[in-house]
Amino acid sequence: MTIIVKQIPENDSFLWDSYVNSNSQATLYHMFSWKNVIEKAYHHKTYYLAAIKEESPKAIIGILPLFHLKHFIFGNSLISIPFFDMGGILADNEETKEELLASAVKLARNIKADNIELRQTIPLDNFESNLSTLKIKNSKLRINKVRMLLELPESSETLLKSFKSKLRSQIKKPIKEGLESKIGGIELLDDFYKVFLINMRDLGSPVHSKKLLQNVLEQFNEHTRIVIIHKDNQPYAASIIAGFKDTLENPWSSSLRQYSRLSPNMLLYWTMLEYACANGYKYFDFGRSTPDEGTYKFKKQWGAIPQPLHWYNISLTGKPAAQKETEKSKFNKAIQYWQKLPVPVTGFLGPIIRKHIGL
Repeated sequence: MTIIVKQIPENDSFLWDSYVNSNSQATLYHMFSWKNVIEKAYHHKTYYLAAIKEESPKAIIGILPLFHLKHFIFGNSLISIPFFDMGGILADNEETKEELLASAVKLARNIKADNIELRQTIPLDNFESNLSTLKIKNSKLRINKVRMLLELPESSETLLKSFKSKLRSQIKKPIKEGLESKIGGIELLDDFYKVFLINMRDLGSPVHSKKLLQNVLEQFNEHTRIVIIHKDNQPYAASIIAGFKDTLENPWSSSLRQYSRLSPNMLLYWTMLEYACANGYKYFDFGRSTPDEGTYKFKKQWGAIPQPLHWYNISLTGKPAAQKETEKSKFNKAIQYWQKLPVPVTGFLGPIIRKHIGL
């Protein structure tokens, strides 16, 4: 079998998505529409590589979406895919994975990228030996992050009964305080962004562009929703949820610290879980966490089980592939200054900076 790796054009996106939908190891972030979401918001150069059999030019047997992020401070990387937890190589067999990896390395060398980052849910077999064949000496596997996955019962009533009494009372508290939830589409984006913008400022992190979120809602409109927790039409907490196959993902959620005593975050997560059960999803993905940190413990109390993420960093410069520091450890002083800035200032500057940060 002769395997050819080539870039897939926009007009063949249906072939790409057909492959993704047929592969049991695919994630939401393998879908072709992320190319449009990120390109139109941040203008990063993208390379959607597909492996095909020479004798069957329309039959895809493997894919690798790559985004080129280049900045003099934040680095020069090919990432699959940035801003999210998953992506990487998806293929039918080891031979195809090897061809896609080799093509990624060739591409990175051609565009003079310093490294390649592959965000895999399942480890790559024979990874070191394949790199050795490609004359790459330095790489690093990061397994210090996990995705928190909750298997759901058939109904939210059953799920609620499975919780400890303390958790059930925490869910009821915001309801008793008069907080309500609503679920909708792009018409709720302004409410979401009000909460998101303030929360990111308080965390000391540059906020994503509203355009990026708008693109997500437009490109994935059938299976994407916004959840708002409010009182008197004032949003206190908000999230975006996106469905893929049997899993409901939660890529973004935020709540306002000034209302923390009312526990809007508890009602927010319960509303998402209730929606997941009502719409027949088998799993709820709480997103990425670091074991034993605060967000990890918060997600674990709902019954979520940690699933290791395998992030591979391949150095093309000859230097050791460094263990990437978290934003907080690397930019600790900058975070402190950022938290003191007025919200409108962070709303303007945030997306300019955030587009270059792959995490």
